[in-house]
Amino acid sequence: MGEKDYSLAEFLAVALEAAKCAGEVIRQGFYQTKHVEHKGQVDLVTETDKACEDLVFNYLKKHYPDHKFIGEETSAAFGTAELTDDPTWIIDPLDGTTNFVHGFPFVCVSIGLAIGKVPTVGVVYNPIINELFTGVRGQGAFLNGTRIKASSQNELLKALLVTEAGTKRDKSTIDSTTNRINSFLFKVRSVRMCGSLALNLCGVACGRLDLCYELGFGGPWDVAAGAVIVQEAGGHVFDPSGGDFDLMARRVAASNSHLKDLFVNALKEAEGSNLS
Repeated sequence: MGEKDYSLAEFLAVALEAAKCAGEVIRQGFYQTKHVEHKGQVDLVTETDKACEDLVFNYLKKHYPDHKFIGEETSAAFGTAELTDDPTWIIDPLDGTTNFVHGFPFVCVSIGLAIGKVPTVGVVYNPIINELFTGVRGQGAFLNGTRIKASSQNELLKALLVTEAGTKRDKSTIDSTTNRINSFLFKVRSVRMCGSLALNLCGVACGRLDLCYELGFGGPWDVAAGAVIVQEAGGHVFDPSGGDFDLMARRVAASNSHLKDLFVNALKEAEGSNLS
């Protein structure tokens, strides 16, 4: 094994340790949420989020003091908001905060490492249903240690699509979001909204879902790990327009290896119907 392989294996091992520690914090907080008032729930999310982020950042910083960091909560405090070619850890300590508040078990910690701006190592861990997704560029993707691959579905009409409503509640955003979904409901088997983009991407990677898209999500921490995992599972990650995936663009689509072009055309038709 060359030096490069060794360092990727080490990066993955360290990310796994960090994810498991954060997962334990998420698991403990998750089961408390049932017993707190509304204000307390929001506080608890913030508290759990912050505790997980501190834990993950500190763990990684201790091992890799020269690496850069981008995180959802504290980019300003911890490092950078811009992606450079330097090894950069891109972290969402708690993806699926609304699910967390409601006790809906789709929550995860997402840890991605980009090298030369390319997502290279990804770990997504859902500690509630105990699913650990991993991917390393050139080395495959795994769920709890078993290799996974994207689905072989090649008919749009038989595809399961996952998307999200997003966080904005202004009329124009809601209208364009629901019009898009409305259009897709005639073209795919069904639509899901599971509340965690990181886990949605992993769903495409392991073949539970055939297609995923989201426009205007929080930032690169939602997709950095999932993008590696999808690609290593033989799927495609791309801009919803069909162009190249941009880690910093807050726009993403993912598919198995058969449905990309059909999806892009269907989305263009959906956008077209929005304008008419």
